[in-house]
Amino acid sequence: MNAAGTAAGPGVHRPGGLLWHRDFRLLWFGETVSQVGTAMAVVAMPLAAVSVLHAGTFAVTALVAMTWLPWLLIGLPAGAWVDRLSRRAVMVACDLAAVALYASVPLAASAGLLTIGQLLAVGLLGGAAGVLFATAYQAYLPSLLPPEQLVEGNAKMQGSAAAARLGGPGLAGLVAQALGAAVALLFNAASFLVSFVCLIAIRAPVPRPAGAPGRPTIRADIAEGVRFVSRDPYLRPMGLFGAVINFALAGNQALAVVFLVRVIGAGPLAAGLLLAVPGVSGLIAALTTRRLARRAGTARGLLLCVLATAPFGLLIPLAQPGRGLAFYVAGTLVVATGTAMASIIIASFGQAYSPPGLRGRVAATMSILIAGTSPLGALASGALATVIGVRGTLWVIFGIVAASGPVLLTRAIRRNRDLPARAG
Repeated sequence: MNAAGTAAGPGVHRPGGLLWHRDFRLLWFGETVSQVGTAMAVVAMPLAAVSVLHAGTFAVTALVAMTWLPWLLIGLPAGAWVDRLSRRAVMVACDLAAVALYASVPLAASAGLLTIGQLLAVGLLGGAAGVLFATAYQAYLPSLLPPEQLVEGNAKMQGSAAAARLGGPGLAGLVAQALGAAVALLFNAASFLVSFVCLIAIRAPVPRPAGAPGRPTIRADIAEGVRFVSRDPYLRPMGLFGAVINFALAGNQALAVVFLVRVIGAGPLAAGLLLAVPGVSGLIAALTTRRLARRAGTARGLLLCVLATAPFGLLIPLAQPGRGLAFYVAGTLVVATGTAMASIIIASFGQAYSPPGLRGRVAATMSILIAGTSPLGALASGALATVIGVRGTLWVIFGIVAASGPVLLTRAIRRNRDLPARAG
């Protein structure tokens, strides 16, 4: 067991569990604050495009696509870089880059210079920083916690991220209504600064890069990670499932503000509150996933999370003004809860299952499959919405979500109660 795990050992038996682990607590707090800022940005960026720049539907969906596009552009090299570099140093550098990028939007808006081009550039570069940070984080957490604490650690991270998604959109809507959408992005810049301070305060020794000396090229590193995932009977279907459902959910995210503001007629504050519903789902997932995995098993729990919840997404296109918004709330709540619970199980499994020297590349390969389809989904939804309308496009999107579960019904997953603890 590593030093961090030893220090945490006694703490996990106390009420609060990993809250007694100082370094995890710092990582958790910094991530929670930055997640609040990011949740505000998810609402504030499209709102700035719609309300300040009066952008059209396709331009708004392109803005969302820009934040996901870096997964296709640098997702695989990011895993190789992370396995060769200090993972915490990568995370620190990404936080500083995000501070500068998101602070540039309110500065440009105050000078009357904000353009859709700048928003697209900030989305793209901020997304690139997010790719590197997320890949480094997935590889870094197992060096901070022992394998038996990863589900708890990921559940706590998911819970705080959910709380951020719950409060962030409403706060962004409130700030946007009072001070303007661009100003809300200043909060996002400040949140990354808090994350930076927390990361540099962590005392745990920084693990040395796991890459073997004499490794020929980045391309060879990438190929090794891709081969591992593509040949694995567990990671491969999980990645394919993530690719399908995230294609659809990114399309929904790209249209959410347009649907709520222009189709339903909600104001900025109401839209922010409705977009906060997934935060409630994340809190439910954080509180229940560990218990479900223990009682039903991680493999059966994963299947239950997906198969029992995905069809409820078909309620969302039924939403109407007034009481009809209950369809939006119910569909979003159930689908987001199932997706969040599945994400906790898959992330914890991948971190413990992957060989230490491959963690960055496995995380990057999985992220390419899971997140790499998101820009395609956002752009496809924008293009389709211009032809059949926003509501019609949502019917297509949630039809795909409802059909995504069977991808996980492989023999390796469905025959076992639990997923294996490590690669054979």
